[in-house]
Amino acid sequence: MNKSKETVHDVIYFSGESEGISVEVAFQYVNEFHEIVLGFCNNIYNSEGGTHLTGFKSIFTNVINNYARELNILKEKDANFTGADVRNGMTAVVSVKHPDPRFEGQTKTKLDNQDAAKVVSKVTGDEIVRFFDRNLETLKNIIGCAEKAAKIRKSEEKAKTNLLTKQKFSFDSNGKLANCESKDPSKCEIFIVEGDSAGGSAKTARDRNYQAILPIRGKILNVEKASIDKVLANAEIKTMINAFGCGFSEGYGNDFDISKLRYDKIVIMTDADVDGSHISTLLLTLFYRFMPELIYEGHVYLAMPPLYKAMPSKGKEEYLYDDKALEKYRKTHKGPFTLQRYKGLGEMDADQLWETTLNPETRMMKLVEIEDARMASEVTELLMGTDVPPRKAFIYDHATDAELDI
Repeated sequence: MNKSKETVHDVIYFSGESEGISVEVAFQYVNEFHEIVLGFCNNIYNSEGGTHLTGFKSIFTNVINNYARELNILKEKDANFTGADVRNGMTAVVSVKHPDPRFEGQTKTKLDNQDAAKVVSKVTGDEIVRFFDRNLETLKNIIGCAEKAAKIRKSEEKAKTNLLTKQKFSFDSNGKLANCESKDPSKCEIFIVEGDSAGGSAKTARDRNYQAILPIRGKILNVEKASIDKVLANAEIKTMINAFGCGFSEGYGNDFDISKLRYDKIVIMTDADVDGSHISTLLLTLFYRFMPELIYEGHVYLAMPPLYKAMPSKGKEEYLYDDKALEKYRKTHKGPFTLQRYKGLGEMDADQLWETTLNPETRMMKLVEIEDARMASEVTELLMGTDVPPRKAFIYDHATDAELDI
């Protein structure tokens, strides 16, 4: 899991046994702002965690705070590090062997044995104290990760407070959203479009009963390269957070509530060109990093506006959605025809935009799905992150696969 990351120290491993339960733990910190803690019971992966992870996290937080006090890193007036602060940058695997495991539900996704928490806490507490007493520099590096996380958390909390309290960013007064009349989220859709021109066309073409339009100006912030306070300071991102209504997720807590989502479908509707693809990628990066449930629960779509309109001298006009469709049309159509290429959504009149992109009866849309979260995270980090050499290598290796817009 850490093979491509900048690590803070070598992997720390320990094991132990108590009350017939055996425990194995391995952890390592990386120089990034995230936390990955995986739990296993009897070699079964527990995707929702459980008591073994609760025991590990609780004792680890207590031990780090105690050391921080002893080393005078945390002063008397300072509050303790939170669990999220302490685990900032941590990748960990906690595995237990239990003679009589109990799980919540039938899928064994969450361990429910209380004795597992007790044993993991005891083994972890004993072993990490023994290790840190002998490896003071590693301990200081880990406490340093917690310090950085605490500083960022405090700046984020201030940014969140500003986001929620400043009226000029409220949902009803952001000035950009053309909302729909229906208040039933299961029927409502919101289309994110680039620029005022496309926004104007979409507002005219839509069915205002259930379709909302949210224009954004140009390319939003690349959230993969930005801190959370900068993300929340971005006007376009704030507007989207307010419009969706369900908050956002991030590494130091979770203010996201999918039940408050105002729209069943969030449709990214950009021009069919390189700039449009870039804007779509930036939006998908935002959703994946800060609102992943939108994708996992099937609420995010990509609109498929046509690239061409074929107008034969005889016969029916036809919209063509890509170059392959155009090539097929050239081969199968007999007789002369005029070809119109749409450079942007703003070039379509309201009827054309409704017929091709907004009308549920005739439109084409792609549902955004993620089958492998870890692979998706790695690719997002590679293509949108700050590390340039791997991205250059990827572009070089895949240059022949690119679809050029020339």
